[in-house]
Amino acid sequence: MEITSTDMEQFNENPLYRTLGIRILEVGKGSARGLLEPTEIVCWPFPGQPHGGILYTLMDTTMAWAILSGLESGYNCATIHLDIQYTAPAKGKRFYCVSKTVFRAGRIHFMQGEVRDAEERLVAMAQGTFRVIKIDR
Repeated sequence: MEITSTDMEQFNENPLYRTLGIRILEVGKGSARGLLEPTEIVCWPFPGQPHGGILYTLMDTTMAWAILSGLESGYNCATIHLDIQYTAPAKGKRFYCVSKTVFRAGRIHFMQGEVRDAEERLVAMAQGTFRVIKIDR
């Protein structure tokens, strides 16, 4: 499926992702790059430090966009499993996530991703398994 700038704009205007501070910056075939600029509401229990679940959401979302970039129209994907390792406290105002497809077996995609802060320090890394599903309309 060809991902257009309009598709990304619509996603980036989604109220959920705006509340969290998540945006998709780039999408290429089998890869994607996302940004987290955490809002105050997601920095709990420590001010200025986003909750780990928000980093998980950033990783999951960016991996999904990497998969969507290579699918035909009429298909979506669902997370089967996502294993994340936090390597350092997430401190700062910007976090970048890069995700890519490592292997594909039929409808199953195996993904890798990492989140780094604005100083390029590794904050989290993950491996995910996703299933491609047909959209019933």
